[in-house]
Amino acid sequence: MVNLKAQEYELQYLKGIGPKRAEILARHRIRTFIDLVNFFPRKYVDRRQIVPLNQLQPEQEVTVVGKVEATGIKPTRKRIFYIIINDGNGMLEAVWFNSVDYYRKLFHIGEWVSLSGKVGFYRGFQMVHPDYDRLGEGEFEKMYNTGKILPFYPENEAFRKAHLNSYFFRRVFINAENLFEKKLPEVYPLSILQKNKFIPRWKAYKAIHLPETTEELEQAIRRFKYEDFFQLQLMLALQRMHFKEKIPGIAFLKPSPLLDKLYKSLPFELTTAQKKVMHEIRADMKRPEPMNRLLQGDVGSGKTLVAVMSILIAIDNGYQAALMVPTEILAEQHYMNISKMLKPLGVKVSLLTGGSNRKRRHELANDLDKAKPHIVIGTHALIQDAVGFKKLGLVVIDEQHRFGVMQRARLVEKGLHADTLVMTATPIPRTLALTVYGSLDVSIIDEMPANRKPVLTVWRFDDKADAIYAFIRERLNKGEQAYIVYPLVEESEKLDLKAATEGFHYLSEGPFKKYKLALLHGRMKSVEKEHIMAAFVKKEVQVLVATTVIEVGLDVANATIILIEHAERFGLSQLHQLRGRVGRGGQKSYCILKTPYNIAEYAQQRMKIMTETNDGFVIAERDLELRGWGDFFGTKQSGMPQFKLANPIADRDILEKARQDAFDLVRADPFLRSTDNAPLRNYFKNYLKGKMELSKIG
Repeated sequence: MVNLKAQEYELQYLKGIGPKRAEILARHRIRTFIDLVNFFPRKYVDRRQIVPLNQLQPEQEVTVVGKVEATGIKPTRKRIFYIIINDGNGMLEAVWFNSVDYYRKLFHIGEWVSLSGKVGFYRGFQMVHPDYDRLGEGEFEKMYNTGKILPFYPENEAFRKAHLNSYFFRRVFINAENLFEKKLPEVYPLSILQKNKFIPRWKAYKAIHLPETTEELEQAIRRFKYEDFFQLQLMLALQRMHFKEKIPGIAFLKPSPLLDKLYKSLPFELTTAQKKVMHEIRADMKRPEPMNRLLQGDVGSGKTLVAVMSILIAIDNGYQAALMVPTEILAEQHYMNISKMLKPLGVKVSLLTGGSNRKRRHELANDLDKAKPHIVIGTHALIQDAVGFKKLGLVVIDEQHRFGVMQRARLVEKGLHADTLVMTATPIPRTLALTVYGSLDVSIIDEMPANRKPVLTVWRFDDKADAIYAFIRERLNKGEQAYIVYPLVEESEKLDLKAATEGFHYLSEGPFKKYKLALLHGRMKSVEKEHIMAAFVKKEVQVLVATTVIEVGLDVANATIILIEHAERFGLSQLHQLRGRVGRGGQKSYCILKTPYNIAEYAQQRMKIMTETNDGFVIAERDLELRGWGDFFGTKQSGMPQFKLANPIADRDILEKARQDAFDLVRADPFLRSTDNAPLRNYFKNYLKGKMELSKIG
């Protein structure tokens, strides 16, 4: 068994730290030796090769060794200390602008030094503020900056003020070299170590901070990338095991006459993918443990219909259901569509948003309190304490990534152990499905309905505006409808963007003077938005000028064109969602991306991707590659795990191995009680406690 107390080494007693520096480190959660070794370098520089001075080239990052031939202070307005070294092949000057008196006392003529840094040229080869080692007799074994692969550590203002720089950390780890084996016992099971051919834990930590060879460093990095992933996957495996085996759920076993009636009334056949997913959901809902499933599918693939059919299973069994969406406009759209769909079945559907009046809230509270079968569609208002479900059986959460983990948890808590179906129209790359959503079972609708034709996407510059407007007028004259989308609600002085309000006035008085236009944006009252959407659906409005409030959920089959102004300001996911507003009928549909001529390379890549593919899963993978792991969701609230070294995009093969190992381990030993697994259990329980929570909801 691992004695964690033995790992808590008082840092102030480590040579080179002391009480003041230990206090600063403690403020940054570095209190023990194990905390210290888990403070990983941000990069490495290989300084094992010494370059002769006659082979220097400007802009090179090199290490040189030479004898100090001259030192002094330059006669300039600002004091500059310099030394000149000679290695027998050539000469080099090194200069320091700060701490001049310190360096003047430090370097002596006749001693040998090593210097590392970027080579410049000013009246000869020069280095500015290089790293250095003084190579006096007896000090060669204490070289901190030369002849090694050097780690460079993260810095902040507090560290800089206290001189807790990379030189400091390298020196501390060299002084503590004998502690690695003593203080860092193995915690991983022998089976995992042997299967993955990992070096011992203490050797891996030592190689991270004191690497001797590139091979050794690579082995250590591979192990810690694996550990990054394994720790998360073990948490997910334990959560899933606990959730499925220990938490009593609802077994929806009664027949589903409402579902059967809806299915028979559909004017079309479900796709094979929809049928497969419904089979998975029905099987889940029959089990006595709570369902925890992620349903993903591209824009327009028919996820909402699958959700409604799942809800009817709960209603048929006498339970209530909640559908939670991120925006009021989407809640209103779902409410209109689902109410219309279920009206012939006599199923009660209610709407609850932040804009709902007191009377509507009171009526809803009474209905819910009576535990009558009921569907409630709403926004975050559903998680308010005043909204009490008496018999909540199914929670459907649409557009999962827009909700914080705590919000999702609060809604699920209202139903004790209600089944949970999470939907997203933003396809999740497999790397994210294994991490952010790793505790959920995954269903994928990877097939589009037969009547959906691919949307033709083109990229045009602002100077083509007249031709674009003429094309839109041509389609309007054929009885079709269009969206014109702007990125902001009102004019911004900081960003040269056309706001929807300003654009609306220009379009309605100019290019589309003879047509019926309406403006829709997020700051309108719910009643206004409902009125405008209804008018667009009834074809009373030909062109809907809007902000991204139409990004998700608006479903108008007659809309065949979407023009996105300043498309360079939108992310790939947003652009794909907006494109999904058209092409919902049988007509040929178009998405026009309009940008200025000069846009950033990054934005150009997004435009090209949009014109090359309509596949949301391909777009999601490309988006993840372009933006990187840390920015994909854009907010820590999403519950996205943070990793020391691992990158789920670049290290997907390691991620999949770690996931397999973690789930295999929990299947074989659900409580990690075996002798081989006990050290891991204790380490996980103590050191990692609280680091990964709420995995149950995703």
